[in-house]
Amino acid sequence: MLRESQDFWEDRSEEVVEAAERELEADLAALAEILTSRWGHPETVELWPYLGSEGPDPQHSAPEPLLFLCNVAGNMQVWRPPDSDRWLALAIGQADPEFPLQLLAAVGVASALER
Repeated sequence: MLRESQDFWEDRSEEVVEAAERELEADLAALAEILTSRWGHPETVELWPYLGSEGPDPQHSAPEPLLFLCNVAGNMQVWRPPDSDRWLALAIGQADPEFPLQLLAAVGVASALER
């Protein structure tokens, strides 16, 4: 986690939540600009397909950090550094409506994104 908003236990009003979202989106945009200048434009990866990867068979479970991310975010911006078998992602997530919004960074192996 790179940054976290306030929690929303006391006030989940639209104005409060939207203000927190705008702050984190601005931080994500600033970081994305830096990463894009280094590694090019990111791809947007929708995370919902990885939700169905959970199950009793660990071979069919989404690997971390995708397992965590698909439970808190809808998508992530992904950069694939050249000459690397890894990816770097940024996302904004929230575990539950009362919990804080979080600006998240994750690193994973390239094969984890193959579907």
